[in-house]
Amino acid sequence: MVTLKEGEQFGNGYVNPERIKEQTVCHKLGDTSKPVVGPGSDESHPQDDEDSQDHTAEMKPSPLKTSARAPGSEFNPDSSCTDDTGDNTQIPKVPQLSSRMKHIKQEMAKNHLQFVRFEATDLHGVSRSKTIPAHFFQEKVIHGVFMPRGYLDLIPNPKGNEVDHIRATCFNSDIVLRPELSTFRALPWAERTARVICDPFTVTGEPVLTSPRYLARRQLGRLQAAGFSLLSAFLYDFSLFGGAPDHHDQRFLQELVGGLRHTGAEVESFSSSTRPGQVEVCLLPAFGIRSADHAFTLRTGVQEVARKYNYITSFFVETGLCNSGVLSHSLWDAGGKNNLFCSSPGTGAGTEPLTAAGRRWVAGLLQHAAALSCLMAPARSCRRRYSRESPDRRESVPTTWGYNDNSCALNIQCHGERGTRVENKLGSATANPYLVLAATVAAGLDGLQSGDGALPGPEDSPALSPARPPEIPLKLEDALVALEEDRCLRQALGETFIRYFVAMKKYELENEETDAERNKFLEYFI
Repeated sequence: MVTLKEGEQFGNGYVNPERIKEQTVCHKLGDTSKPVVGPGSDESHPQDDEDSQDHTAEMKPSPLKTSARAPGSEFNPDSSCTDDTGDNTQIPKVPQLSSRMKHIKQEMAKNHLQFVRFEATDLHGVSRSKTIPAHFFQEKVIHGVFMPRGYLDLIPNPKGNEVDHIRATCFNSDIVLRPELSTFRALPWAERTARVICDPFTVTGEPVLTSPRYLARRQLGRLQAAGFSLLSAFLYDFSLFGGAPDHHDQRFLQELVGGLRHTGAEVESFSSSTRPGQVEVCLLPAFGIRSADHAFTLRTGVQEVARKYNYITSFFVETGLCNSGVLSHSLWDAGGKNNLFCSSPGTGAGTEPLTAAGRRWVAGLLQHAAALSCLMAPARSCRRRYSRESPDRRESVPTTWGYNDNSCALNIQCHGERGTRVENKLGSATANPYLVLAATVAAGLDGLQSGDGALPGPEDSPALSPARPPEIPLKLEDALVALEEDRCLRQALGETFIRYFVAMKKYELENEETDAERNKFLEYFI
């Protein structure tokens, strides 16, 4: 029987060992009245709805088709909209944590799991992990898993003091991976192994401010605090080498799609893309942080399943080959019941396909397109696609948008069962999905809060063209300048991250060589 002293609670779904008096998970837990990162603190970040609800709880049916929380369960948008809250996050109680651990132990026994992989994303969106024997899992939930910070934050040798201001610990210190238990899944493509997605903390208990997942959760928390939620899905192209040029080996794709379903990353469709060996995978939409979690899982799963078939797969952009990464998203109310991009039916002829809120959101994306492109196309090679349609030599190209027009950077889809949604096609498959999500929310939210909804419209809508469309720099160097000068994204993502990201990219540009490009192509980074 678990008893709590007055004021005790669990915060954010993480266990803080410094505040645990009794270290037996699910049985005896100590004073946790001050969580490592609590709602309302300076470093607070949004939390997953599954951190505030029991894994085994019965779900309500969803009014629209979205990705499932777990294999065999139904998705509840009413609860999903709370996955990214800030101050109003539902704090999980000790019995709920106990129930999650009980569920995990059952999964371990059912699947004969022997190992658990603690995964976190690095700057490039690549999984960096430590694997532990399964019988140590409860202990590691309490204490976390220690990892050199350099595994996640690549250690540059910048000129001057570009990253000296980063507080807490230096790049040569350890960080602590703390698991989010709701993400625990057995991996179908790894023998007797499960994984759990983690957030990195310093050894003093502070979030790592350069963590892409932390940044995404924080922006989703801001969105939730403003009364909105985000439904989104990633679409990726990747290249498959070694398979049949026409059908890409259906066994590989079927195992990949089936395996992703068991991890909760439901695939809506997959197909051959425009070039031989190129595959397109579209994930099912999910609310909040889960869409980026699913994209992160897909990127890892593609590589690991391919190795079983002696294939090489790559999300990297080779000369003449463009692997895209599209973020399709729509803005919903806080309850996840109404798509706020959709105009109300029956309002008469001439109604715009996009609501006033939708126009303001898109205006925000357009206004910050130059800085957004730096995070969504973060390498020289993947920015070549921007100038593909421009034969003349230019320093930048206009940011285009339109209705149901796949050639536009921002394509507003106004058909289908989910209603109006925006496809942000500025991205490449090399971009970190958490950074893409964070930056998109920051730009769209700025449009909602400060924009007037005036869009530099497409050619067929001259009435919506009060201004010249914003320009996207073709050179990564210019995009870095745009990111540094963008006050909105700089404030939203934080001075620490912006200076670190810019320093890293400058370092990569200064040391870019043919061998480095080849290493990226052969999965060293991606």
